[in-house]
Amino acid sequence: MTHTNQAISSKPYLAVFDLDETLIAADSACLWSEFIAEKELASDTHLAEERELMSAYANGTMDMDRYMQATLKPIIGMDSKTLTQLVAEFIERKIKPAFYADAISRIQWHKQRGDIVLVISATGEHLVKPIAKLLGADDVIAINLEQINGIITGRTTGTLSYQQGKVTRMKAWIDDHDIQFKGSYGYSDSINDLPMLDAVDRPFAVNPDPALALHAQMQDWTIMDWRHENNILR
Repeated sequence: MTHTNQAISSKPYLAVFDLDETLIAADSACLWSEFIAEKELASDTHLAEERELMSAYANGTMDMDRYMQATLKPIIGMDSKTLTQLVAEFIERKIKPAFYADAISRIQWHKQRGDIVLVISATGEHLVKPIAKLLGADDVIAINLEQINGIITGRTTGTLSYQQGKVTRMKAWIDDHDIQFKGSYGYSDSINDLPMLDAVDRPFAVNPDPALALHAQMQDWTIMDWRHENNILR
């Protein structure tokens, strides 16, 4: 998915999108937990733990290390091929119906302009990468999962792409790519992404949570109301 480094006649813009509650009308990690519970790969106790940890997300106090350890437990020891097959079914059943039609239109608008579309998410790469590919993103930054000999260990690697970690990973991504950007756009719904939105030239608050809505109003940022439409990619 990485954008090739061919010569570009005019400098493109970088368009950075959060995933959960920004591009889709749901949290993909929560939907995934429900899905694997339906598959009898996770217990009700796991779901309760996931919901308890997720409750701290809205106010920016989530312990992301602990959250990832908890949510990855059901797939520890799973081989990557099995996981890929599960995720494909998950996307078909749970994610496709949740896409915001306006989000798809906005990505297409950026692509038509020749912009580079980058999805940055605080969700595991096993979910984010195939979802972003479906949307036509050029590349993805997500939480990296450790695999040993193709087996999921339940551990993460590198900087977690959460809060300030998104900016750290984005800057590293820019440094790794031989592209001179004319400017940058950023889209998110969450106050957790305030560092990312502050780091771009043109921030947009999409269906923002109350804290981000207040900040956006004070900073005179554009607030976007994206509508949900079922089966937009079916």
